[in-house]
Amino acid sequence: MAEEIKKQEIKIEIDEQTANGSYSNLALITHSQTEFIIDFIFVQPQNGKAKVKNRIITSPLHAKKFLQALQDNIAKYEMRFGQIKNSETSIQEQSKFYN
Repeated sequence: MAEEIKKQEIKIEIDEQTANGSYSNLALITHSQTEFIIDFIFVQPQNGKAKVKNRIITSPLHAKKFLQALQDNIAKYEMRFGQIKNSETSIQEQSKFYN
């Protein structure tokens, strides 16, 4: 008889400040042998500096699982809304502030 593997249910809570989120238009990724570090940054046009808004430190296994989940979600998004353009020109034009 094969034993049935029980899936553990995780109850996730989120406080109001975290639920509001923060916007990022740049991510820098570095790694060591044991961890990946992802810095999420908001770069304001016409401003010479930017600040790290969030830093995520995770294991290589979780980084790979995150990559797979992100790829899956992007594929679903593109099936529903169309292909996401990946050109620097369009990104710069979309984030341009006008005076």
